[in-house]
Amino acid sequence: MVMDLLATLAAGAGLAGIALLLRRLSGQRLPKWIVPAGAGAGMLLFSVWNEYSWYPRVTAALPSEVVVISAPQDRVGIRPWTFLFPVATRFMALDRTGMLRSETDPAIRRAEVVVVQRWHNTQRVPMAFDCTRRRTANLETTSELRPDGTLTGTSWLSVPDDDELLTAACREG
Repeated sequence: MVMDLLATLAAGAGLAGIALLLRRLSGQRLPKWIVPAGAGAGMLLFSVWNEYSWYPRVTAALPSEVVVISAPQDRVGIRPWTFLFPVATRFMALDRTGMLRSETDPAIRRAEVVVVQRWHNTQRVPMAFDCTRRRTANLETTSELRPDGTLTGTSWLSVPDDDELLTAACREG
């Protein structure tokens, strides 16, 4: 967040500098207010660009084994333009890089779900997936998925057939 603030200030200073240069090149014919207006425009334009480009920049940096499951579009009252052009400031993804399969039943798998929010710490949630019976389970600190596929400390939850998280976890390859 500090880097965002510094970059916003730099964008404002940059456009203010351009406005000052244009004012001097015009022989002071441009009004004085063009310099602070340029600073404000630079900061506003950078902030909007930074908000709308955050999700594509972050997801482009993810490894190919990380599958984005959902990215809700937000509409925020203090940013009225988001009602016309919603912005994604969070997403959930399945990290298939460390996926483990049960030794006795390969349809039972363990992987981490990654919850990423702008300006928040990324959360990693371990989950179990049963591809045959179409169910999932959160693996909390007290729960365990044993190598034989049995689950202790938590219970399975049935999910609909079109559940994107389970579909991504059960996809081969």
